[in-house]
Amino acid sequence: MDIQIPAEKCQNETHHAKSILYQILNKEHAGETKWHQQYRSPHHSMGSRGCSCVDRRVVLETPETTCRIASEVLLKTLTFIRNLPSFYHVPWEDQVVLIQQNWAPLFVLGLAQERVDFDLRETSAPSLLKKILLNQSLTARNEVGSSSLGASFAEVQKMKNLLWKFWDLDVSAKEYAYLKGIILFNSGCCVLKCLPYVQTLQQEAQQALMEFISMMFNGNLGRFTWILQLIASLQDIDVDAIEELFFRPILGEATLNVLHLETLYIKSDWL
Repeated sequence: MDIQIPAEKCQNETHHAKSILYQILNKEHAGETKWHQQYRSPHHSMGSRGCSCVDRRVVLETPETTCRIASEVLLKTLTFIRNLPSFYHVPWEDQVVLIQQNWAPLFVLGLAQERVDFDLRETSAPSLLKKILLNQSLTARNEVGSSSLGASFAEVQKMKNLLWKFWDLDVSAKEYAYLKGIILFNSGCCVLKCLPYVQTLQQEAQQALMEFISMMFNGNLGRFTWILQLIASLQDIDVDAIEELFFRPILGEATLNVLHLETLYIKSDWL
């Protein structure tokens, strides 16, 4: 994030002027101040007035509380899957593919249904100059790994924007149930052993949603189209951003895919 340095006349360069080194070492503090001023308000645009070429990273403001709530949402999502008899009529290989491909949009949909909002705090990697001046070890930093930097701000903001859209639509519990079926049985471009059956299940979920909306909104299917567009956008949410933001603080380097399979009683050694 750029720091605005006022222009000085040559004869005043040493008078009340902060050195360039001072500006560099305090850049992160200034960046955090701008973050709280610009991005704490809800419905803020993804657009940033800062430098767009910098990959800005964020972490949860209250990770203890939010990670616990996120874990509960994930468990509810997996419980929903486990209680679907039609899911277990799919070959186990296809079950694994569907979970791995669709757990992230299902999780975000769960956040929307539970109306889980969360505050963020921006982080930034120390500059090379700062590391040298403060005698910080580059080797130690590399051993920590990129996960300590947090999630991509752009991806997290995209997710928050989608949550706000679901809340603005005031989606009902019945609609959320149908949407979960549509997302779970999304075959995408995957090769499934039982592809026609999975496609049929998705079509049935879509038909049920359309009939419900038609009944509740006097035949106006504009809402149906809009909701389908929203769940299509859920597929674009970056899985890594979800893992880094909500689950890396509590799982460390453990993989969520293994956790999903164990929770659903699908043996991971089959993979």
